[in-house]
Amino acid sequence: MIEYRIDRRSGVATYVQIVQQTKQALRLGLLEPGDKLPAAREVVEATAVNPNTVLKAYRELEREGLVEARRGLGTFVRRSLGAAPGDSPLRGELSEWASRARAAGLEREDVAALFAVVLDEHFDTTEKEQDHR
Repeated sequence: MIEYRIDRRSGVATYVQIVQQTKQALRLGLLEPGDKLPAAREVVEATAVNPNTVLKAYRELEREGLVEARRGLGTFVRRSLGAAPGDSPLRGELSEWASRARAAGLEREDVAALFAVVLDEHFDTTEKEQDHR
């Protein structure tokens, strides 16, 4: 089961963090169709966030067709995302790279910025937008 980690200093809304972490788990195969998300009460107890925040995140995931709420039973995953399993060899290579970056003295934000630039170079969003027209 997924465990949410809320970073109150990130500047990212709490419900967005829950949505992003759920999507990441779906992309990595950590959550699969049929899996049950933690009850809002459990998330509240583990993270000390407002119950309405958790419900807002779950509604957003439901609106996107990723989960479905079943009255009296909970919220369940409807479909997965991506094709990058958590045990992919690429994950190991990326982990080694991150270790080297840390050893070289880079801060988390430095690594995130560097990675974002590389992602933009290899996954140009304007090309994708043009491909869909």
